[in-house]
Amino acid sequence: MLYNIAAIIVGFLLVIWSADTFITGAAATARNLNVSPLIIGLTIVGFGTSAPEMLIAIIAAADASPGLAVGNAIGSNITNITLVLGVSALIVPLHVHSGILRKELPLLLAAMLLMLLVIQDNHLGRTDGLILLTSVLLLMWWVIRQALINRSEDPMYAEYEQELPKPMSTRLALVWLVIGLILLIISSRILVWGAIQIATELGVSDLLIGLTIIAIGTSLPELAAAIAGALKNEHDITIGNVVGSNMFNTLAVMGIPGLIYPSTLDAGVLQRDVPVVFILTIALVIMAFGFKGQGRINRIEGAILFSCFVGYQVLLFLTEL
Repeated sequence: MLYNIAAIIVGFLLVIWSADTFITGAAATARNLNVSPLIIGLTIVGFGTSAPEMLIAIIAAADASPGLAVGNAIGSNITNITLVLGVSALIVPLHVHSGILRKELPLLLAAMLLMLLVIQDNHLGRTDGLILLTSVLLLMWWVIRQALINRSEDPMYAEYEQELPKPMSTRLALVWLVIGLILLIISSRILVWGAIQIATELGVSDLLIGLTIIAIGTSLPELAAAIAGALKNEHDITIGNVVGSNMFNTLAVMGIPGLIYPSTLDAGVLQRDVPVVFILTIALVIMAFGFKGQGRINRIEGAILFSCFVGYQVLLFLTEL
C-alpha cells in the first residue's frame, strides 16, 4: 500500500510540474509565432490545463479501467466548480466582464447536454467517443474564430497578455514543451498505476478513485492558478479557465475512453454523478452569466459551492463505501 501511495504522490507532483512546463513551452512557442494572447489563452492554456486528465484517460482506458477516466472527467468538473471557484470566490468575489466568456457559458451547458445524450443508454461506445471528440474540434474552431473577431477588444486579452510566460527563444520554448510532454506522459502512467492498485487493495471501484483522489489531484493546478488570478483581479481568466477546462473534460476526456475501451458505465454515473455535475453547471451559468446585471460569484455563493464540494464527498462516502 505504501508503494502505491508513494506512486500517487510522486505522480501528482510530476503531473503538476510537467503540465505547467508544457503550457509554458507551448505558450512561449505560440507567442514567438505572433499568435494573439487571447488565442493562446483560450486554446493552449485551456487545452493544457486539461492535458493531465486527457493523458490519464488514455492510459486508464488502455489499461482496461475506463471507470477511472470517466470518474476523472466528471469528478474534475465537479471539483473545478465547487472547490476551485468556491474557494476563489470566498477569497475575492469574482466578476465577469468578458463577452467571450458570456458566450462560452451556454456552450458549456450545451456540451453537458451532448454528453448526457450520448451516455443516456448507460454505455460509452466508439460512436459516442467519436461524437464527443469531434465536438472538441468544432469547439476549438469556434473559440479561435471568436478570438480573431474580438482581438484586443475583450477584457480577457489584457489579462492573458499579463499572464503569458516571459519571452524566451523558440528553441528553448520547444525544449520545455517536449520535456513537459514527456514527463506528463510518464507521471500520468505512474499515477494511473498507483490509483488502480489502491482501488484493487481497498476493494472499491476505479470510478470512485477517479471521482475523488484523481479528480481532486488533477484540479490542484487550477485551484492554485484560480486563487492567484483572483488575487490579481483577473476574474475573467479565473472563471474562464474553469469553463474551458470543464468543456475539454466533458467532451475530450469523456470521449477518449469510449473510443479506446467501449464499456457499460457504472450505475452511479447516471444516477448520482451526472445529475450533480449538471445541476452545478446550470448554477455556474446562472451566477456567472448575470441575467439581471453583471455576472458574478460572490462570497455567499462561493461558500455554497464549497459546501457542495464537501457534501458531494460525503455522498460518495455514503453510497460507495
